[in-house]
Amino acid sequence: MAACTMQDKIRIFSGNSSHALAQSICDKLGMPLGSAKVKTFSDGEIMVEIGENVRGRDVYVVQSTCVPTNNNLMELLIMIDALKRASAATITAVMPYYGYARQDRKVAPRTPITSKLVADLITTAGADRVVTIDLHAGQIQGFFNIPVDNLYAAPVILDHLNKRFPDTSNIVMVSPDAGGTERARAFAKRLGCTLAIIDKRRSAPNVAEVMHLIGDVKGKEAIILDDMIDTAGTLTQAANALKEHGAKAIYACATHAVLSGPAIDRINASAIEKVVVTDTIPLSETAAKCEKLRVLTVAELLAEAIRRIHEDESVSSLFV
Repeated sequence: MAACTMQDKIRIFSGNSSHALAQSICDKLGMPLGSAKVKTFSDGEIMVEIGENVRGRDVYVVQSTCVPTNNNLMELLIMIDALKRASAATITAVMPYYGYARQDRKVAPRTPITSKLVADLITTAGADRVVTIDLHAGQIQGFFNIPVDNLYAAPVILDHLNKRFPDTSNIVMVSPDAGGTERARAFAKRLGCTLAIIDKRRSAPNVAEVMHLIGDVKGKEAIILDDMIDTAGTLTQAANALKEHGAKAIYACATHAVLSGPAIDRINASAIEKVVVTDTIPLSETAAKCEKLRVLTVAELLAEAIRRIHEDESVSSLFV
């Protein structure tokens, strides 16, 4: 009897939020995207129908819980339930972007911890493993009682930066707040460049106020690094601060292009020359027209992670 290949043993499906990325992952792995209907009834309820046999298969569901966040989250949960009831051997939720991650602790009385709530929902629905990229806070992994592989987009972004800036002697990596210092320091070390930090105080959600800059950016090409860009308030205020301190040119990099509200208008009006993001979140029609945006794909990264999980190989060694 012939041995089963990876293509025989696993199936990859997608909800509506990450169809293009899921197709790219399948292309990298040399397999077709699984057949599934994910539709909405006239009253707004979500209907899922898996279009092929998954009994005894290791199944991966690719779905970012981005805008519309609640719909995409429910799609993921219902797909997991459908696959569980169809007797899939294992179900892995591949969430390139993990929504609700920013509420990871109680910052005020009588507030929720939604990242824990979402973890409970995914586990209860029937997921056996979660694969995600650049969690907003690493401790969210501990909210799950199932394995979580938190991948990093750093290799993808660093490869682009190394090609874009072959001479790193005149660039400086900038963290837009104190919380991102460790991330920016790691990038600076890999690139062999200097580091700067912007001290920021937030007076309300999605409202940032730049206080002062730590480090020297005068006459240098500054690269602002963050895990996500939401309304771009933090990003553009950081760019203003860098310009005031004499930066020669300003660039930005982030994994997750949330880009809500006035984000695109702010980026277009800013001093930033180019914003590099990944395709963990698909761009809206408006964002896709922004000439300052450059999108890098994480399809190969996720495809390799899926292959390693299936082959029982180390995933962490991807980032050594």
